[in-house]
Amino acid sequence: MESLFNRWDGLIWLLALLVPMIFIQRRVHFEIQAFFLLLTRRIEISLGLFSLLFFPGVFLHETSHFLLARLLGVRTGRFSLIPQVMSGGKLQLGFVETASADPLRDALIGAAPLLSGGVAIVLLGLYRLGLLPMAAYVNAQDWGGLFGALGALPRLPDFWLWFYLAFAISSTMLPSPSDRRAWLPVVIVAALLVVVALVAGAGPWMMENMAPWVNRGLRVLAAVFGISLVIHLVLWLPLFLLRLLLSRITGLKVQ
Repeated sequence: MESLFNRWDGLIWLLALLVPMIFIQRRVHFEIQAFFLLLTRRIEISLGLFSLLFFPGVFLHETSHFLLARLLGVRTGRFSLIPQVMSGGKLQLGFVETASADPLRDALIGAAPLLSGGVAIVLLGLYRLGLLPMAAYVNAQDWGGLFGALGALPRLPDFWLWFYLAFAISSTMLPSPSDRRAWLPVVIVAALLVVVALVAGAGPWMMENMAPWVNRGLRVLAAVFGISLVIHLVLWLPLFLLRLLLSRITGLKVQ
């Protein structure tokens, strides 16, 4: 069991972090929207403030689509960073129109924000927010040292600027449903190729030569989601309490 965990620890950490990260991210987004709505009492203004708050992440998200599409030779159309309220009350913070290509290129273009956002989060988290030493404290189970180091983080140069950028980017890096539309056929083809390779007897070679590289990639992705989860957890409780306070002052509630 230990050997299996060591071989696929990246996948295990990814699955363990992805669901709570998405849940906490949605709660933080709700608290921010509710706070702006209670503060302004105008839906249009609150949505505008919400969009402005996440503009750096939206810019990176849509620019990643655009640049990778052009790099892959896929024709692009309209490019917008202006928020729009869609049917069903959903807020679209931006979009890039791209021509339909083959499933592989469509899947890569759809995943572009996750790739660029992941790189940005790792760089910001490890080298600007000072999270790199935290792993050593966790591995050593030195909780006193960990909390002491965490308390010292806000004293780092320009900490709150980098924290804000990491928050805005990590909140907008996940591909939308339209971004993921080409993923299913690519996953099916990849799975079929793996099955064929296993039937042909290439399983031991794949486990020896390919599995370590796949697991390293999953570790990096898990680290991205882990940093994002920490950032959103830090913000969730203060935002929750601030929304409750503003709700009590105004006598209004947001469902």
